Amino acid sequence: MYKIMLADDEGIVIDSLQFILKKEFGDDCVIESAKTGRSVIELAERFRPDIAIMDIQMPGINGIEAMREIRATNASTIFIIMSAYDKFDYAKEAINLGVLEYLNKPMDRVKIIEVVRRAMRRIDRERDKRSQDLIIREKMETVIPIIENGLVQNLLFQEFFEEDIDNFKKLLGIEADHGYMMALVFGESQEGNHMTNAVGTSVRLQNHAREVREVVKSYFPGVVGSVMANKIAVFVPTENDKFEYNERIELIEKARVMVRKLRQHFDVAFRAGFGSITNLSNAMESYNEALDSLTATTGTVAHVDDLPIGCGYEENYPAETEKSMFDKLEKGDLNGMLASANQFFDWMVENYADCPTDIKLKALEFVLWGEHIAYSNTGRVYQFRSRKEYLPDILSYDNYEQLRKWFTDKLSVSCRNIIMRKEEQSSSVIDKAKDYISARYNKDISLDDVSREVDISPYYFSKIFKEETGENFIEYVTNIRISKAKELLQSSDLSIKEICGEVGYADPNYFSRTFKKNVGVTPTEYKEGKV
Repeated sequence: MYKIMLADDEGIVIDSLQFILKKEFGDDCVIESAKTGRSVIELAERFRPDIAIMDIQMPGINGIEAMREIRATNASTIFIIMSAYDKFDYAKEAINLGVLEYLNKPMDRVKIIEVVRRAMRRIDRERDKRSQDLIIREKMETVIPIIENGLVQNLLFQEFFEEDIDNFKKLLGIEADHGYMMALVFGESQEGNHMTNAVGTSVRLQNHAREVREVVKSYFPGVVGSVMANKIAVFVPTENDKFEYNERIELIEKARVMVRKLRQHFDVAFRAGFGSITNLSNAMESYNEALDSLTATTGTVAHVDDLPIGCGYEENYPAETEKSMFDKLEKGDLNGMLASANQFFDWMVENYADCPTDIKLKALEFVLWGEHIAYSNTGRVYQFRSRKEYLPDILSYDNYEQLRKWFTDKLSVSCRNIIMRKEEQSSSVIDKAKDYISARYNKDISLDDVSREVDISPYYFSKIFKEETGENFIEYVTNIRISKAKELLQSSDLSIKEICGEVGYADPNYFSRTFKKNVGVTPTEYKEGKV
């Protein structure tokens, strides 16, 4: 259905246009008309036309002025101008207003129909586009909360690779590398710093998760996680690397308003805690700070920077470098760990060159903590006297380069122990998996079967199997089966069907296709020596 508005001060022109359009388009269009500039504007506000066929010269407000008024409130109306006057007087203004066509009076029936039909095609395209946009938007409304929750879960549980976070950022349009966590905690009521009936309210809010999410986003445009027990984790990206005082006060006041609105809307008591600004990889620490801030106070809103919790650092202390060093060590990233370790050592020398004892103590502290991480991650046996030379060694060094070498060497040993342990675990798992596959390749065997045998989740097993063997699971099993089939084809009198069963394929046709794909010839041709 198309809504067409006719605007002309001559009744005969309007009647003629209505006759032509009704005869050509019938019930596909609804037509209304007006004869003055003011009445055209009023009609357009009420009627909201898809197409407006307008005379330039009308009593009162002229056609161009009327079009300008209509365009201000209805950007999608398609204008068709008709006039007995020379069109060049109005061409520039008409172009600015996006006029589809300029028709000269007296009107040509064929031309009118052709132009209106062209306008209808444009309307159809715009409607299709809007419909597709709405479909996409509707799908995104379903998908985006899932993606946001995926990012929050990855940040909280630290189960991610750097490329995973980069992908989440691209999908969600996040450009900032820093942010802070907000912890929303709720319950039937608040008693001190405790929320009552956490389970009951959690069940109730599961059915209103979308509405809660919309309210939160209206105050904090961040990434909202799902309801977990009686908590909701929110990550708010920011370009800043720390909170300024005024910014923190504004954030707290905004959170108070949000908490009140949530309580009024859902009849549930809410509290909001905020952690410090950190990079994405350390978001879990910010979330823990947010929860700790709520534990340390009975207020409805709490910020970690207002409370005597956590650890503070002197102004230029490279806390991020320190964190990066131990994170890289725990992940077995030797080069990354050494880069951070040297960067931290440089900072100590640049800022405290005249404090050798303090630098030696910090180097010893870091080495001991690095070994603690290594012991925790490798299962090595701790020997009480394994460090008996550490203190005498560092006290004997009379220059910083000797100390730097001792410092980085000890940290490298810890990192290599972690790497070695991971490699040993991977090798052990893969060897066991290979033995299992070798013994059962001729049966119906799946990735789940093998991962269960080696007691590792299918996802992680698939990952380390590809890293260790250079092949994915299916490729590896297929290559073993094809290799065994080639042996049987050359050294036995078994039929193709029998060999098919011997190497684990139930369907001879599928076996033949797979064999040809991998070898280049069919099993029969291979047996006959046509290789």
